[in-house]
Amino acid sequence: MSSQQFPSGRIYVAGHRGMVGAAVVRELLSRGVAESDLITRGHSELDLIRQSQVESFFESERPDVVIFAAAKVGGIHANDTYPAEFIYDNLMMAANAIHAAHQFGTKRFLFLGSTCIYPRMAPQPMPEDCLLTGPLESTNEAYALAKISGLKLCQHFRTQYGVTYHSAMPTNLYGPGDNYHPENSHVMPAMIRRFHEAVQENADEVVIWGTGTPRREFLHVDDLARGLVHLVTLNDPPNLVNVGTGTDISIRELANLIAEITGFTGRISQDTTKPDGTPVKRTNIDLIASTGWQPRIDLETGVRKTYQDFLQASKTGDLRAV
Repeated sequence: MSSQQFPSGRIYVAGHRGMVGAAVVRELLSRGVAESDLITRGHSELDLIRQSQVESFFESERPDVVIFAAAKVGGIHANDTYPAEFIYDNLMMAANAIHAAHQFGTKRFLFLGSTCIYPRMAPQPMPEDCLLTGPLESTNEAYALAKISGLKLCQHFRTQYGVTYHSAMPTNLYGPGDNYHPENSHVMPAMIRRFHEAVQENADEVVIWGTGTPRREFLHVDDLARGLVHLVTLNDPPNLVNVGTGTDISIRELANLIAEITGFTGRISQDTTKPDGTPVKRTNIDLIASTGWQPRIDLETGVRKTYQDFLQASKTGDLRAV
């Protein structure tokens, strides 16, 4: 897994308008990649669910490297409410892109999954080899199955054709450009918005979902972007590798931290009729650490920076809430 210089040629970042894709673009530019060597397409220009569009794109653009950060994503509520869309959209995007990339000569493809691919009761911290050893968490099974299919496509294309197609499994992400929808977003942005609005409205209570006892790991998206760029410099990367911090925090502790950062001084209560999801999720990051990568941004620093990004985006009308 020795490192080399960043692969030369044209780089396609799928999902560049999302939180992860935008961070990857920032990291690539900071590493000296020329804008002329970056390929990006918005959804209106390229619908990754449509096979004919994807094949036409790869045939005309012929990217040398693909970092595939495009996905339909959401929190527990969105995953539990729209499972058909989550499995279909993510399956089609992965299958179309991976197949077309190989068909038109892409030698390097880094696919992004999620640590929700691991069994609900996976050993903690979760190692890569626990994949497919037990039942999935039911609330995000559809998304997880689509992501498992994507990483297995990469693995089998690599085995059969000798192409360097590999996958990274990020833990829970946060940072600039997140989705702050009041119902469909992930736990971190949902809490930031809820506590901020409570302060603005002088509310004396904020209600959080579940018991508050589940433990989650959070990685700043800029750390993930560094990790992804690092992985595509490896001569022989792992087929599947976790990208996380290796540390976790309870949902209640996270709520307390966000309350402090946003200035909320009221009562925090739990709605125990809402689902908790997986009891504990923490990644084993020994494998990626062995390649020379470590996270840099601690949680409190990252959340404070993210809240400032949230405030700025709110003022300028650039806040994502979809």
